[in-house]
Amino acid sequence: MSDPADLSNLNDIVLPPAVSYWPPQPGWWILAAGLFAIAVIAVVRLILRYRANAYRRAALAELARIGQATDADSAQRISTILKRAALVAYPREQTAALTGPAWLAFLDRTGGTSAFTQGPARELVPLAFGAASHADGIAIARAAAHWVRRHRGGREC
Repeated sequence: MSDPADLSNLNDIVLPPAVSYWPPQPGWWILAAGLFAIAVIAVVRLILRYRANAYRRAALAELARIGQATDADSAQRISTILKRAALVAYPREQTAALTGPAWLAFLDRTGGTSAFTQGPARELVPLAFGAASHADGIAIARAAAHWVRRHRGGREC
């Protein structure tokens, strides 16, 4: 008879089979589907925002071609670009009839700035009509580009 406490009677530990990582449990499939849906929604929103801001990119490119407002022609072209951008971003009833100080106040209100009513860009309208010869053309061009980049319209994504 052998002693049950004898170490020669010990057997190796039997390990269970390794846990398989595939196929995953249903919770992981649900999490993956949710993350995929979030990614698709984010990509669609980015595409829509990019398309909605196409007018901004076009306006900025035109402003860059004009450069600074040096004479009545360039000031009129800058004002025209701003008006076209405003007509895209805001209802026509709100923007189409604006001229002079009301137009400049609209640009300040929607752009979150005071450059058009109190800053150097207030000379945009007089320069466009040939009445201002001492206007800072670089500041006017900068203010216009800033407005195109920063305004918040009623039709944006």
